Amino acid sequence: MSRTFEELVAEADAVSVAGWDFSWLAGRATEERPSWGYQRLMSDRLAAVSAALDLQTGGGEVLAGAAKLPPAMVATESWPPNAAKATRLLHPLGAVVVRVPDEPPLPFADAAFDLVTSRHPVTVWWSEIARVLRPGGEYVAQHIGPATVFELTEYFLGPQPEARLKRRPELEEADARAAGLDVVDLRSERLRMEFFDIGAVVYFLRKVIWTVPGFTVERYRDRLRELDEEIRAEGVFVAHSARTLVVARKPG
Repeated sequence: MSRTFEELVAEADAVSVAGWDFSWLAGRATEERPSWGYQRLMSDRLAAVSAALDLQTGGGEVLAGAAKLPPAMVATESWPPNAAKATRLLHPLGAVVVRVPDEPPLPFADAAFDLVTSRHPVTVWWSEIARVLRPGGEYVAQHIGPATVFELTEYFLGPQPEARLKRRPELEEADARAAGLDVVDLRSERLRMEFFDIGAVVYFLRKVIWTVPGFTVERYRDRLRELDEEIRAEGVFVAHSARTLVVARKPG
């Protein structure tokens, strides 16, 4: 017998959403990965520098997957549960975790790092990235692209025409150049996502909070019930994520 709407929602509403480990969704949702392999790109560069900064590290899971960290490795995070998780994960690897707000200024000296990385930053402060990079240093990041998972966003919030225009790669390139960085690689891909039950949707919306800002189960229970019926009828809810690879260099 299939599980009820109430059972699925209650389970997904109770589980911890700290960090950026999405293993809870195994068998319940899927997402294509970008062709460039961000983890490998980041890992290769970390192994070749002496000082690096990972911005908005989440629970530290991506950074912890690097084969070798540089002698001076710093990660920042703003959300207390994530910062605590990142500290437990990264300190044994020799990385220092600093809890900072997701706004400038960064608490680091000018030209402190050879490399700055970030995977899915909520905000990007280009002037601060440029400031803390040494001449010749690089910013290597995977950003969330335009209209990512908007099938879910608009299911709950209705049409979002202005929001669809944000995070376009050409705008990010212009912002990077305005901060004095040279953009040496810029790629964007749109990738298929599938949700196989309503619990997966609830978990995702609780974890990726900018998809439907202010989401709670109680606030959207009626709409969740309608989506549950659709998933049971169709077998899947399909959405698409957008990802942008950015490699920018500070002139040396």
